Amino acid sequence: MEFGVQFFPAVGPDQKPADQYWREALELTQLAEQLGFTNVRTVEHYFLSYGGYSPDPLIFLSAAAALTRAMRLSTGAVLPVFNNPLKLAGQIGMVDAISAGRLEVGFARAFLPHEFARFGISMDESRARFEEGIEAITRLWTEETVTFEGKFHRFKNVTSLPRPTQQPHPPIWVAAVVTPESFVWTGVRGYNLMVVPYLGEHHELAEKLQLYRQAYRDHGHEARKGPGEVMMVLHLFVAPTRKEAREECQPYMEQYLRNFRRSAKAWTGRQSGQYKPYSALEQMLNEITYERVLDETRAIIGDPDDAARQLTYIRETFGDVYPTFQINFGMMEKPKARRSMELFARHVMPHFR
Repeated sequence: MEFGVQFFPAVGPDQKPADQYWREALELTQLAEQLGFTNVRTVEHYFLSYGGYSPDPLIFLSAAAALTRAMRLSTGAVLPVFNNPLKLAGQIGMVDAISAGRLEVGFARAFLPHEFARFGISMDESRARFEEGIEAITRLWTEETVTFEGKFHRFKNVTSLPRPTQQPHPPIWVAAVVTPESFVWTGVRGYNLMVVPYLGEHHELAEKLQLYRQAYRDHGHEARKGPGEVMMVLHLFVAPTRKEAREECQPYMEQYLRNFRRSAKAWTGRQSGQYKPYSALEQMLNEITYERVLDETRAIIGDPDDAARQLTYIRETFGDVYPTFQINFGMMEKPKARRSMELFARHVMPHFR
């Protein structure tokens, strides 16, 4: 089992300045590589304190590429709905070159109404724009001259530069959270999968992972290139004792959830044919208390022995997954994140290698 780290800024200027947040993130990235973590990723979100410090993950990954030597660098994820594929294909090719072929590209549909509203894009176009964007980008990576006639993007005789360093292109991951169709679509196309376990019940997510894996097998991808990989995002907080971990982690986790709930309020009373389960998103988040996070293993929180047991449960429940940890969520101070990573690397990681 390999392990990665993720940076999801859920803070605003009144809580932690952006320059401090990203300086700490880069320092923790260097430490993560030294400790044996194999992947670093960040997100694309806009405007609010829930992710808004990260409107372009490729900028952070370029900086991380300069400070690391072997870590894989992942977008977790970029959003085709808000990006022109001509620009995004070239940007990805550039970061793949800068990193000497270490980039992995996660795509997502986007799900926050305020982002769609401010970009002036209908949520009912979300899936079509997502699928068209990935199709256009993969063609730009793999064909020397591309003419594309889509519903949202059209171009003729385009050669994208720089070409990807990895051939035929960087590995592709797709984020799926609630909608079963997203899990099946990802498996049918043979892409890797990114998931989070803190929305809905674990048995529901396990069933959706089975949909993904079955679709992946049924379309011959496993026979050609092995099992599809599943990257699971988990919050991580490890302390010397269980009591310290649970008490110290609580304000950070609760602040993260408060920010998520504020962003999700826009779903209250809203209906979308493409996002039917999301109409209950605020209610689902309101039901996630810190006690439930602990009791239902919706995060890895505790002493090293607790962390090892919780990871064993994750693997038994969801099968083979690739955990990537949010390590500085909420207003967490860098020393706490550093201690958590060091304890995990020293006392937990060896049990799963």
